[in-house]
Amino acid sequence: MEDLLQIGVITSTHGIRGEVKVFPTTDDNNRFKKLKDCFIEFRNEMIPVKANGCKFFKNMVILKFEDIDNINDVEKYKQCKLYVDREHAVKLQKDEYFITDLIGISVYKEDGEQLGTLEEVIPTGANDVYVIIDVNKKEWLLPAIKECILNVDMIEKKMTVRLMKGMED
Repeated sequence: MEDLLQIGVITSTHGIRGEVKVFPTTDDNNRFKKLKDCFIEFRNEMIPVKANGCKFFKNMVILKFEDIDNINDVEKYKQCKLYVDREHAVKLQKDEYFITDLIGISVYKEDGEQLGTLEEVIPTGANDVYVIIDVNKKEWLLPAIKECILNVDMIEKKMTVRLMKGMED
């Protein structure tokens, strides 16, 4: 399990007082309103920073970091990823999971036969799509809906799925 969870990518500076524009990579943009402790990944190092201001503009979040008051001090963070530790992550609802925790999970059909490994999660407008690769390197695309995803056991790292009509060979 990853200790740090990505919540966004710093795309550019905003103004001259050290604010940055962040493209959110989280489902809940409102989480930035409560954001305090976070980390900027800069040159393979995690730089701890404290957020002390948040605004929203179109699909972006504008953040202000404590003790950074100049555009020159944040310029170097363009294209850097922004993380929080699990302690400061949003609380998940029932049947919600962090994508990073799902990657690598073993996937089984409802009859117990192993289908493959979950390799990627593709967010779409309606629901996520799970990309599962089987032992023959065949790619399976499963919608993350209750009709297909029957059970997720994070302790056993196992997912049980039902293939929809027409999906089997």
